[in-house]
Amino acid sequence: MYGTFAGPRGAIRGFVAVAALMLLVGCAGRPTGVLLPVAAVETVPGTSRVDMLVATTRKSASDRSVLFSGERGDTVTYTDLGVSIPPDATRQPGSVQWPKSLPGNPATDFVALRAEPVDRVKVAAWTGRAVRRGAKRHVLVFVHGFNNKFEDAVFRFAQIVHDSGADVAPVLFTWPSKGSVLAYGYDRESTNFSRNGLETLLRDLARDPNVGEITVLAHSMGNWLTLESLRQMAIRDRRVAPKIRNVILAAPDVDMDLAREAFRDMGPDRPHLTLMVSGDDQALAVSRLVWGDSVRLGAIDPNAEPYRSELKRQNIGVLNLSTVKGDDPLNHGKFASGDVVALLGRRLADGQPISDGQVGFGDKLVSTAAGAASTVATGAALAVAAPVAIVDPQTRETYGEHLSNVGSGLRDTVGSTVDLAGVPVRAMTGSR
Repeated sequence: MYGTFAGPRGAIRGFVAVAALMLLVGCAGRPTGVLLPVAAVETVPGTSRVDMLVATTRKSASDRSVLFSGERGDTVTYTDLGVSIPPDATRQPGSVQWPKSLPGNPATDFVALRAEPVDRVKVAAWTGRAVRRGAKRHVLVFVHGFNNKFEDAVFRFAQIVHDSGADVAPVLFTWPSKGSVLAYGYDRESTNFSRNGLETLLRDLARDPNVGEITVLAHSMGNWLTLESLRQMAIRDRRVAPKIRNVILAAPDVDMDLAREAFRDMGPDRPHLTLMVSGDDQALAVSRLVWGDSVRLGAIDPNAEPYRSELKRQNIGVLNLSTVKGDDPLNHGKFASGDVVALLGRRLADGQPISDGQVGFGDKLVSTAAGAASTVATGAALAVAAPVAIVDPQTRETYGEHLSNVGSGLRDTVGSTVDLAGVPVRAMTGSR
């Protein structure tokens, strides 16, 4: 459908054509800046509330409705944040109901109720209040994946907590993602930038007398950050903190060999690891192609050798989601579906292993182009993302900015790998 642009001049003509198409499609999409707290919603029957602690290595935004940008901050910042979720009768489990206009309507939309800064020394006071209801004093830490703005991570985690029904104190760790398909390299380096921050958060929670146990749920690129932080902790302290009981690796975009290194460095007393895999995850298939045919941990077949024996030897549980119907065309976000988070909630409540070999069930369309964009210069990355920008509002939002920054280097970079532009289309259509 989208062919190779023949050389630099053809590439430039292609960019012009794509820009024209984007103008025809228009820029309609969901509003941004949805985190400005609205008035109390007690008058709306059936609404639910999720109160979470947010720890972030992002830089504060000047806009109060955005709170934190995709830039890297100087330190870990904490926020006490409340989210209202519309009545269950009006929404599908596993989905986030974004406001169509501002301010959002609590009867139909996810809206923010509160966003108050918290000093690190007062985090224990927050956990003391948050775990009071649960006998296990259980904290769930969520680490999001690639291409997430701050508000994306907040609302997605609120959805997971609500739909799981788990009796946990929710803690979100969000790292500096640009929220753009064109920023795969920046996002990847931001996970490395954030390793100390996540390690510090986990160590503080483990030392907190209010906390009984900790489960970490990571998605996609967030798995690299999680594994690296736990590996660092084990090297520094000669073990992972015992309160960190479970680590759930959902659709991990992690090289299999690097994962083996992290598992080994965590030592024999590491947390129980559960791997959520899906054989039809198209985003991880593209990531493997781009990383030089490197096997991605989230795309292995757990029933095939050598993985079956290795997972058994390492005592790593598996939740195979290959037969679950995904809500996104790339089947990369299955971990947040209603069935999966309900299972997660039941397992956490009962103290059972998350994995279940008999259960047959991890962002969006734009993730397909992410791996390709990471291996080429900016001009070629634009060509890769161009078809996606036509259909994805969030990509359109950032596409123009990146296009304007290409500058004189465009002619030198667009010719080498523009044929990768067909990959997103093939993922959507199933063609080869």
